[in-house]
Amino acid sequence: MTTSIFDVLKERGYIAQCTNEDEVRSMLANEKVTFYVGFDPTADSLHVGHFLGLMVMAHMQRAGHRPICLVGGGTGTVGDPSGRTDMRKMLTDEDIEYNCNRFKEQMARFIDFSDDKALIVNNGDWLRKLNYIELLRDVGPHFTVNRMLAAECYKNRMEKGLTFLEFNYMIMQSYDFLELHRRYNLKLEMGGDDQWSNIIGGVELTRRKTGDAVYGLTFTLLTKSDGKKMGKTAGGALWLDKEKTPVYDFYQYWRNVDDADVEKCLALLTFLPMDEVRRLGSLQDAAINEAKAVLAYEVTKLVHGAEEADKAKAAAEAVFGGSGSNENMPTIELAGEGVGRKLLDVLVAGKVFASKGEGRRLIQQNGLSLNDAKVADADYVLSDGDFHDGEAIVKKGKKKFYRLVK
Repeated sequence: MTTSIFDVLKERGYIAQCTNEDEVRSMLANEKVTFYVGFDPTADSLHVGHFLGLMVMAHMQRAGHRPICLVGGGTGTVGDPSGRTDMRKMLTDEDIEYNCNRFKEQMARFIDFSDDKALIVNNGDWLRKLNYIELLRDVGPHFTVNRMLAAECYKNRMEKGLTFLEFNYMIMQSYDFLELHRRYNLKLEMGGDDQWSNIIGGVELTRRKTGDAVYGLTFTLLTKSDGKKMGKTAGGALWLDKEKTPVYDFYQYWRNVDDADVEKCLALLTFLPMDEVRRLGSLQDAAINEAKAVLAYEVTKLVHGAEEADKAKAAAEAVFGGSGSNENMPTIELAGEGVGRKLLDVLVAGKVFASKGEGRRLIQQNGLSLNDAKVADADYVLSDGDFHDGEAIVKKGKKKFYRLVK
């Protein structure tokens, strides 16, 4: 039997649960399979949690299978309650359309959509046209309320009150599977492990309505060794859009992951051969920094391209290696107006801080430096003496550096 991409995904640590492992392994080894992963447009950029799904899709496509990237123009109107204690913010139709278009731009970096090798489909194309009574009669008999209420995806919402709006989410996602199967002969839905209940709903609905063999598979969530979600920063999510998370900050996030998480991240978030992943992951003490540097570069290259990854690497080496140029460091151009302005105002305008309050708190904690000198005064005013060869270096916390240029 041909080697299955299933075994590749399993070796790299992607697979969490599968509806029928032996059948899925055989199918992926012997057929060209159309599969899908869904992305609800809750923001105007994908984040690093989505990146894990895109990596799975890229591995599958390289093995000859056809991905469908399903953007939730329909499900996004409801909002997925999985893993949440509160209801999601309701989005306008305009927000949903804009976010879906942004997702499409970012997905094209990882998935090859040429010559029908992959599709981007919007579930709003069918969900928004459904007749309510017809849907109830067509789909309703295949779902029991008792089983739905026991589903993992609803548990965290039950305490505060699960709305009827959110209760419909599983049915909408399940209907997606049925519709995609009818349109594209889709046989497999993949998603994060928090989607297991919703995926099972789609598998069972499609089998009952069509009699065909279809399957579901979840991949592991991107978590740290302590079980907490990876990709959260002080400023929020780790976005794939460099306007929301600067490339240097993105690079530094991976450069600074815990030692215990390095091998897992290399396996899940790069295409490095597993022999090399295990070699790098086995490094100890100071040598593990080599593995972290490789991780940071490889992930940044995949998300932002080799040129941006080279710049981020050079900037980090200039700062932490004490050599090279500062030119690739995140830079705030002051256009000759820096002298005489408060440092805090400059840093808020340059998006180093989200607010003055955040900056003041860090200064009170001795967490801000200007040219290696701690800033003790939140009202400190920049002067000519702060700039050497036209630039000044700001250090935020332990590992973030910014260059002020006048």
